[in-house]
Amino acid sequence: MTKHAQIRLNDLALPCSIGTYETDDIIPDAHVLDMVLYLDKSWVIIDADQMDRVFDYDPLIRKILRTAAAENFETQEYLMSLIFQCCFEHTEVHAAALFLRKSPVRDDGSLGVQVTLTRAEFEDMHLAQN
Repeated sequence: MTKHAQIRLNDLALPCSIGTYETDDIIPDAHVLDMVLYLDKSWVIIDADQMDRVFDYDPLIRKILRTAAAENFETQEYLMSLIFQCCFEHTEVHAAALFLRKSPVRDDGSLGVQVTLTRAEFEDMHLAQN
């Protein structure tokens, strides 16, 4: 039996600019994030209807939106790395799964990157890069 609960966010349109494009390239009109946060079940199964008993994800979503809008990115991967950093600033988050995609790729479709990281994996990667 798992000790984690999941908080899911689907289809969040990010206010970002990613990539460099030539004249004939199709420029994506949307960059969309799906996110799953893994937390202890005690943040979801609560004994009173009070906000201080749950994980308040609104500040995290605001920070992700600010981060996405802060600069022009060359890659989806770098923005995803920054979003992981936003997630793990919250000690309640044990792991996170992100799927960041852009569309259209040609006339339709979407293309993206998907990664799941535990806090320990993220910290190991972050330390190795510094």
